[in-house]
Amino acid sequence: MTDRTEQMDDLQLVALPSAVGCTEMFVRFSLTEWKLRSMRDDAGAVAADLARAVVAAADPDQPGIITARVRLSGGNLVIELESARPVQAPTAPPGGRSGVDDLGPGRHMLWTMMPLPGGMDAGAVPLPRRQRKPSPEAARLAAEEAAGTHPPDPDVLGRILYGLNSSKHQK
Repeated sequence: MTDRTEQMDDLQLVALPSAVGCTEMFVRFSLTEWKLRSMRDDAGAVAADLARAVVAAADPDQPGIITARVRLSGGNLVIELESARPVQAPTAPPGGRSGVDDLGPGRHMLWTMMPLPGGMDAGAVPLPRRQRKPSPEAARLAAEEAAGTHPPDPDVLGRILYGLNSSKHQK
């Protein structure tokens, strides 16, 4: 087993109460994408607790930005929230660990580490494979261009015409 990070997603939010629900949904969505549905509820609750702690420590008049991050590393799911203010570490979930790291002036990382199910290693998690899909409009334009039925851009024609006229007068 290695501690190398295999997959990571992150999201930046304003440290306001709405960040709690957004962080929970973000973690739940990531785990759904990573086919770790069995961890979704517990990890979502942990993420909401972390976000709640960060939001509670924020200045309501100048809340600042928090970064929520979820990653797979070694045999663990790691949920991290980066904050501008110091935050107390929450209670760790069963079998997990939690802590706070000081990253330098005005940067603090609140984190929780949860073991992956069944002793699974992060490298064994089936990650999503995304393919680039053009929008229907982009596909239509590409097909027209390939068939030669796409009308020329009037701005390009205007610049070409201007250039031709300018070179004729310079002789």
